[in-house]
Amino acid sequence: MGIKKVKANTPGRREATFDDFKDLTKFSPEKRLVVIKKRRGGRNSQGKITVRHRGGGAKRFVRLVDFKRDKYDIPATVAAIEYDPNRGSRLALLHYADGEKRYILAPVDLKVGDKVMSSKSLIEMKAGNALTLQFIPAGMAVSAVELEPGQGAKIARGAGNVVYVMGVEGKFAQLKMPSGEIRQVKKECLCTIGQASNPDKRHVSLGKAGRSRHLGIRPTVRGTAMNPVDHPHGGGEGKQSIGLRHPKTPWGKPALGVKTRRKHPSDRLIIKRRAKRK
Repeated sequence: MGIKKVKANTPGRREATFDDFKDLTKFSPEKRLVVIKKRRGGRNSQGKITVRHRGGGAKRFVRLVDFKRDKYDIPATVAAIEYDPNRGSRLALLHYADGEKRYILAPVDLKVGDKVMSSKSLIEMKAGNALTLQFIPAGMAVSAVELEPGQGAKIARGAGNVVYVMGVEGKFAQLKMPSGEIRQVKKECLCTIGQASNPDKRHVSLGKAGRSRHLGIRPTVRGTAMNPVDHPHGGGEGKQSIGLRHPKTPWGKPALGVKTRRKHPSDRLIIKRRAKRK
């Protein structure tokens, strides 16, 4: 992917940058591998808003991505690199030797015509191959990592994300996460060799509010601009500071830099916490 700038014909286009999509080889998805994405507007099954600032946006199809990579020891050929509107990284369309087609998350350097395979035994260490952590040498970059064997990839799925294998000891492999955290994961978990594709996505500037609306992101209103009934920061004559000892969420809970992780059984697997923000 490359970053594209345009003429500053309007204030919105002056700061905007765009994806040039030059890494794509196919521009329409496989019809059998997509389903309609139902809009929920950030609401749960009770109709209550659980995620704010969601709504509207362009219609999308959900690509059925194979996160489990459970077609073991069957070679596949990369037929195309495609765009997915639901994520930052690219998708690779695989044609398996038995005739089946599947989408996987494409790592960096995966190209059309490459041969890839998923296996629970030792295979070639090249981009796109999936194998268990116990066979990965220390220092190698991987992505799309499982947290539990057979569960499907949960870690490092976003554009440009990468996890480094620090080593394997006993029942666990030690991974350095994108956040800097070092934690243990069972060595039987699958991962994909290589960094997740499209690392330049982080440099795209939307430039104007309309592009956020196209993505389904609604405006965020400051708490200080609200009334006291709507937010703990609200009220006051003119422009006011928060007026409280600590920042609060709309529901009165501590905000901004407060730890939200509760005690969890997996805490024992964390060797080093992520670095604190400065």
